[in-house]
Amino acid sequence: MSTLPPSVRLETGQGGLPLVRVTAPASTAEIYLHGAHVTSWVPQGQQPVVWLSAESRFDEGSAIRGGVPICFPWFGARAGHPEAPQHGFARLSDWELVDAEEQGDEVVVRLRLTDSEATRASAWPYLFEATFTVVVGVRLSMTLEVVNRDTTEFAFEEALHTYLAVGDVRSTEVTGLEGTDYVDRPSGPDPLPGEPGPVRFTGPTDRIYLATTAPTTVRDEAGARAIAIAKDGSATTVVWNPWLDNARAMADFGDDEWTGMVCVETCNVRDDSVLLEPDQSHTMSARLEVSGLSTP
Repeated sequence: MSTLPPSVRLETGQGGLPLVRVTAPASTAEIYLHGAHVTSWVPQGQQPVVWLSAESRFDEGSAIRGGVPICFPWFGARAGHPEAPQHGFARLSDWELVDAEEQGDEVVVRLRLTDSEATRASAWPYLFEATFTVVVGVRLSMTLEVVNRDTTEFAFEEALHTYLAVGDVRSTEVTGLEGTDYVDRPSGPDPLPGEPGPVRFTGPTDRIYLATTAPTTVRDEAGARAIAIAKDGSATTVVWNPWLDNARAMADFGDDEWTGMVCVETCNVRDDSVLLEPDQSHTMSARLEVSGLSTP
C-alpha cells in the first residue's frame, strides 16, 4: 500500500477492527476493512445518509448491521448449502486496503479481496479478484469489479445492500420503480406485476425488482430531503424494511430502529446473476446524492 494522503487515516474502529476514515472537502466517510464495509457517509451540513444500527456487532465473525454490506458471491441463502453464511462470504472477509488518493475535491479509496484457502473450501470455490472503489465527495460512489481468475466459467450474485437513513419510513416513498415487476420474497418466488405508484411502506417490505436499470429516489418527507441512487451494471433493485416484529427478532437490530431506515440495494441476483468466462470482468456501481425535497 502506498502512503495515504492527509484526507485518509487508517485507525482502530469499534471492536478493534481496522477503519479507514475519510475527510473530503464536501463530506466524510468511514470504511471498515472487515467486509469493505462503508458504515458512514455524511455530506457537509447534512445528517448521516448511511444508516447504522446502534446494536450492530463489530467482530470478525459477524456482518456489520447497516451501512453498505457487500453481498457476494451469493444473495440470501446459498441453495443446497445450509451451512453457508447468508449473503456470501465477502461481508465477513477482511479486505486489503490497496491505496487511496485525492482527486480534486474527491477522495478515492480502493480495497481488494481475492480467493483464499477458506473461500476455495466454501460453497463457491472459484479463483477471483474483487476490487471495491469508494469515491467520497459531493456524491458517494461505490464500484465493485469482479474478475474471473479461474480456468473455468463461474456465476455469482452481488448486491450493495445500502441502508439509508430516513426521518420516518412510514412517510417515505421510493420512486423510479413504477410499473416494474417484482418478487415479494415473503409471498413466494413468482413475480408480481409492477404497481403504478411509488413504493410506500405500511408493513414489512422485502421486494426484488426485476430487469430494471432505472435510477431511484428515496423521498424522505420527515427528513425533508431526497436521496437519489443511480446505478450501472445492475439489473435488479431490492427494497427492504423489516418493520416492528422482524426488527425485534434480530439481535443486532434495535427494536425501534426500523422507523429510521430503508434499504435500496443495487444488485444482480436470481435470473440477473452474472456469468463470467476466465479473465472476464464485471463492474457494478451505485452513486448516492442528497438534495432538498421538491414537488414530484
